[in-house]
Amino acid sequence: MRLITWNINSLRLRLPLLQRLVSEQSPDIICLQETKVPDPLFPAEALRDLGFPHMFFCGMKGYNGVAILSRHTVTPLEAMPDWCGKSDTRHAGVTINTTTGPVILHDFYVPAGGDIADPAVNEKFAHKLEFIEEVTSWFRANPPQRSIIVGDLNIAPLEHDVWSHKQLATVVSHTSPEIERLRAWQDTGFVDAMRLIVPEPEKLYTWWSYRNRDWKRSNRGRRLDHIWLTHDLAPTLRTMSVLRDVRDWESPSDHVPVVFDLDLDPT
Repeated sequence: MRLITWNINSLRLRLPLLQRLVSEQSPDIICLQETKVPDPLFPAEALRDLGFPHMFFCGMKGYNGVAILSRHTVTPLEAMPDWCGKSDTRHAGVTINTTTGPVILHDFYVPAGGDIADPAVNEKFAHKLEFIEEVTSWFRANPPQRSIIVGDLNIAPLEHDVWSHKQLATVVSHTSPEIERLRAWQDTGFVDAMRLIVPEPEKLYTWWSYRNRDWKRSNRGRRLDHIWLTHDLAPTLRTMSVLRDVRDWESPSDHVPVVFDLDLDPT
């Protein structure tokens, strides 16, 4: 089973890029973040034409939004929390049936957190910390099994997940309060699947700012996009690739897709 996670930064704007990605990678399931489209305008017909008859999405105008597109039947998770009571379309979850039993897939878009790493003066940063704490509490109360978390978690936790650990240690996405909370969330039962394939101290980035005129030459990246597997699914991981070349496609997102293969057969 091949899955892709991608912060597409506007689904309708980058639909041609998604079409090319599907053609080149042939995924079974795609998880998108920052779709930036309200549900009535979601391009469902175009995505069915791409070969994804099953989809679960929630979005809003202009920002946020998540979507799970699948070639196989998926069942939306019921009774999931309204994180922080904001109804801001940052999570989609489904169950996938496989020949070895059901697998739960979560697609998250964690708040970016603004520019100032101080919750006392920056409401966006306070929201980010609160969001992660609430999600962590939920997973502690609902211990995960046969589960996958993917998405733009907006935190680069390891030293070589950023281009300069020293210079970014006080910059939002790489600060201690964020990293500590992300690790607590991961410790509810998950392993960092990307680092199983590309272990530290190798550099590993999935995002490069639009502000970099030559992103490839400067390579000032961060790993903001993640794949987590519960310990019972970790042995099924076969491959993982960060599709850096997509950053050079016409009108790209500032994030690139991450593709991974699991030794699972969907039904």
